[in-house]
Amino acid sequence: MEENLGIYVSFFTYAVAILGIGLYFCWKTKNNMSSFFLGERQMNPWVTALSAQASDMSAWLFMSLPGAACLFGYQALWIALGLAIGTYLNWKIVARRLRSFSYCFGDAITVPEYLQHRFQTNSLAIRLICSSIILVFFLLYVASGFSAEAKLFEELFGMSYRPALFLGAFIIVFYTFFGGFLAVSWTDFYQSILMFFALLIVPIMVFFQLTGADVASLFEANYVKETLFSTQDGHTWGGIISGLGWGLGYFGMPHILVRFMAIRSASEVRRSRIIALVWVYLTLFAALAIGLLGQIYLSQQGIIYENQAAAERIFMRLSSMLFNPWLAGVLFSAILAAIMSTVASQLLVVGSAMVNDIYAAFTEQVSDRRAMWLSRCSVLLVTLIAIAIAWFPDSTVMGFVSYAWAGFGATFAPVILLSLVWKRLTLRGSLCGMVVGALSVIAWESFHVYEITGLSAIVPCFFFSALVIVIVSLCDQAPDKGIVETFMQAKQLQ
Repeated sequence: MEENLGIYVSFFTYAVAILGIGLYFCWKTKNNMSSFFLGERQMNPWVTALSAQASDMSAWLFMSLPGAACLFGYQALWIALGLAIGTYLNWKIVARRLRSFSYCFGDAITVPEYLQHRFQTNSLAIRLICSSIILVFFLLYVASGFSAEAKLFEELFGMSYRPALFLGAFIIVFYTFFGGFLAVSWTDFYQSILMFFALLIVPIMVFFQLTGADVASLFEANYVKETLFSTQDGHTWGGIISGLGWGLGYFGMPHILVRFMAIRSASEVRRSRIIALVWVYLTLFAALAIGLLGQIYLSQQGIIYENQAAAERIFMRLSSMLFNPWLAGVLFSAILAAIMSTVASQLLVVGSAMVNDIYAAFTEQVSDRRAMWLSRCSVLLVTLIAIAIAWFPDSTVMGFVSYAWAGFGATFAPVILLSLVWKRLTLRGSLCGMVVGALSVIAWESFHVYEITGLSAIVPCFFFSALVIVIVSLCDQAPDKGIVETFMQAKQLQ
């Protein structure tokens, strides 16, 4: 009982503190859409950088990546490398440009609204298509967070999976529901700090439990070659390309892109980029180390994981075995932090899509106060659907995330990139490309093409979408002079 008491006190103290931050920013948030969804573009470089990365990585960093490294060794390195490259390019290519372009093109506060203003059109097609894509793929992403949180509560409190699912959903929805963008961003900031130190301390502790021979075994040529350049299904190059292809998804993640739109000034992006890259590179390395070193340590204790669902609990098992209860409670809180930071950001984007981009499109006048409360109701609705998707205990976080990541990478990433660098881009080209991207991902996953080719959906579907966008845009009528002029104006502000 005393052992559990330390874990419970640390964990609940953290949860109460986070909920308190949500209530505080509920009071700070003004009753207008810009404040609730974008913090009135007043985020400083530190909050922008760390909230963007915390909302990006989620429990995937604590569960899926260490689990993959535990099961498959250095194969997981390709995913980490793809994410590292993608993070850099997203901050380098997209962040500064999107801050300037979203401001110049109608001061847009959501990704669908930005794209509509980018083409200076009154047509609702692009906002409706974007919002529909957001709803479909974020349902899977949110479900992954709820599934991870349920597994955390199973491990921590001995709860059964489904009651844990509801408890985790309640905690996340509470502060998202009341606090809006400010609450989500500032809690992400504090949670990213906890995540950072938790990910670093666990592999260090495991390292000191092993002998030099144990650690050296990870660098034996045969082991490195066997796990780095081979895959379980025999598709070596498909596995490598798929791992690196994870980096393509960054350019299309709405909950990350809105952080770029919300930064105080485009001139502050460079500082945010440096902060973000240091955080990402160190945490990715630490997550891999947890899986590689932890597998050796646990096998010595007679614990061997045989599938992804089981291996995703490796961080939790190491935390409870190697640390005193009070510190273990803090480490468990870091997983909660990762889950909350991502799911809350995603729920906020979904709420903005349903109200600002769908409901408001068919209603002439919607007061800011009414829109905010409708968004909160949308958050509750999406939460219930995501709980239903995550209902089965044997679902894996990796499975949900990879599907959603491919969906956003193939639909939004090509059009966002081209909208920032190519003035010849047209509305029809963008619409066709997004539809092709979304449908190709669904088809790729539905017909299990991965099992034949070894390629995950994101790589081929990204290029399908980009190719369609370019071909249709070139065949279409050139953009109006006003669009080109605004494009050049935004380009000068970078």
